[in-house]
Order: sequence, then structure tokens, then C-alpha cells
Amino acid sequence: MHRVLAHIDAHLDQPLDLATLATVAHFSPFHFHRLFAAWMGETLGDYLRRRRVEVAAMRLAAQPRARVLSIALSVGFGSAEAFARAFRGRFGCSPTAWRERQTLLRWSNGNLSQVNSKPDQAWAAPGVDHEVSRNPNPETFMKVMLIDRAPVTIAYLRHLGAYGESIAQFWQQTYVPWAVTNRLGPDHARYGISHDDPSITAPEQCRYDACAEVAPDFVVNGGAIKSLLPGGRYAVLAFKGRVEQVGEAWAALLRDWLPSSGLQLDNRPSFEHYPKGAVFDSATGVFECEICIPVIPL
Repeated sequence: MHRVLAHIDAHLDQPLDLATLATVAHFSPFHFHRLFAAWMGETLGDYLRRRRVEVAAMRLAAQPRARVLSIALSVGFGSAEAFARAFRGRFGCSPTAWRERQTLLRWSNGNLSQVNSKPDQAWAAPGVDHEVSRNPNPETFMKVMLIDRAPVTIAYLRHLGAYGESIAQFWQQTYVPWAVTNRLGPDHARYGISHDDPSITAPEQCRYDACAEVAPDFVVNGGAIKSLLPGGRYAVLAFKGRVEQVGEAWAALLRDWLPSSGLQLDNRPSFEHYPKGAVFDSATGVFECEICIPVIPL
């Protein structure tokens, strides 16, 4: 089922029929449909529709110059009309009205409070060139690196539910004991993958992966799943601060820097990268990481 959700995210712009996804899951279509609904709490059709409009909502906010039809096509809708109907059904307004509201929030004092913190702290690259935000707002002036990352093998444990303090608890109470058992200490790079935008997706449906970088032949156990974190071009913002500040950094990167960068998001996941030796001060709560978002040219 995890492979199915990853396949959906990577192919939102393509037809995703029941037979294809059942093959990904190695189930018959009949059993897959029933198991998906039982596991996810919603039917496959409802999930696909929700996922498409929620990703579209994020792109409408982050890519204000992209045409609404282009965004509709990028998440698998065949027409602007079908997209508008589905979008209104989920958010109660048109895609254009949503975008206008997000733009106003971006330039108001209340914009950053719309994005929940992502306290992904755990234990505490070649081909780099530098970009500086061209946004005239001095509060969001920041230096962002464009990095070509190689793909890496990861083993992850998934948390389902609201972001916030529960993520920090998940790292300490679930990930750390598993990592110690598997001899994956602080000398291993770690990643926190937030698959959903908590300002868009309902808290109980938000998915988060606590990941360790592992060797390709690593044998998973203890409920972990092995996967490949895609390589390619990423915009990277270095962060150092407390957990309540990281949400502002995410918002600044996605809603302030990205719209003026000449780049757009693609279907790879965004994540926080905790390099080997990353700082985490338990006394002050200060930690450091790299906020990474996948980008391609407009």
C-alpha cells in the first residue's frame, strides 16, 4: 500500500486506473479495492480526487504565474471545468479565488501562521550553485542553494496524523529505538519527509516519514519500509533554530522564494535533510537541517 501511494504521487499527471494500481500492490483488483478502502478510510476514487486537488492547491499558491489549466493538467484533470468542480467540492471556492486568497496571505502579517510547524528534529553535495530570492519583502530575503542530489536508499517509519509535537515524539519514541536496534546512530544521515501540506490536508490524513539513509542491501525489520529517495534538482534552504520556527522557514521557501524563482515543483517529495553530525541542542531545542524542495524549470 505504501508503494501504491508513492506511485500515485509520482504519476498524478497520468491516468491511474484500478487495474494498474492493483498490479503495483500485487493484489487482484477486487481485493485491492476493498483493502485500500479499509486501510485508508476512503475509497480509491475519493483518495485520488482529494490528493489531486490538494497538490493542485499547493501549486496554485506556490506558482502564482502558472495557468490554472496547466496546474489542472499537471495533477491529472482533463479539463479546467472538471478541475474547478472537484476543487470547489473540496475547498468551497474556485481555484482562482483560492490562489488570490493565498497571495493575500503571503503578503499579510498572518501568512506564515497558516502553515503549521514541522518539528522534524531527530538526533541532532556536489554541483551547488546559489540563488537569492528576488522577492522585495526584506523579511523573506534569503539565500537558497540549487543542488543536484543523487538518489539515496532510505528505510523509514511512517507517522499518520497531525504534524507538530507528535512528530518530535515519534522520532524519540519510535524512530530512535528502532535505529538503535539496527545500529543506525547519529553518524547516519536522516530525512524527514512530509508528504502533505498541513495547511491544506486534514490533520488526521497527514503522512510523515522518519528516515535513515541505508545501504542498498539493508534488510528492514521492525515495521520499517525500504525505498529510494529520488535524486535530481532541489532548492535547499539551511535552517537552524527551534521547532516553532521551522514552519516559518518552510512557508518562506514555498510561498515567498519559489514564486519569484522561475522554477516550479514536480512530483518528488519535499523533505528535511539532517546530515551526519547535524546539531541538536536538547537544552535549548535548537537544531539544524536542510529544507529541500524538488524543482524543475517553469
